[in-house]
Amino acid sequence: MANKRDASCIFCKIIDGEIPSYTIYEDENIKAFLDISQATPGHTLIVPKTHVKDIFEYDPELASKTFAKIPLIAQAIKASNPNIIGMNIVNNNGSIAYQSVFHSHFHLIPRYSENDDFKMIFGDNTDSYSKEQLVAIQTKIKSELEA
Repeated sequence: MANKRDASCIFCKIIDGEIPSYTIYEDENIKAFLDISQATPGHTLIVPKTHVKDIFEYDPELASKTFAKIPLIAQAIKASNPNIIGMNIVNNNGSIAYQSVFHSHFHLIPRYSENDDFKMIFGDNTDSYSKEQLVAIQTKIKSELEA
């Protein structure tokens, strides 16, 4: 997948240097830079240099080149501050999933404590699904992988 750009995309403009950023890593495939919001200190975005809206537009090559750098950058962020005790890696796809910039990106959010101004809440629906319902969901997804 060639490094295509969208002239109206803020991340494409950052990649092209039209908008300044605090870049921490860059190669021919990705750019990693500090998120201007800094949910916690060191909050970094990793973006592919080719414009893809979300995870559903990745091909295997782009996924491989992008995902391969996530551990390297996460390890560098953690090593940069001894107070980092964990990290959330978040990828939102679609406005319903809180995606606000429609150029795929991964948030690396360092965690310092339970009180560090970042929260994720997962509902517990354990009692909402029967074994049969879970098998039906499993079967539908597996059939898409086999297609």
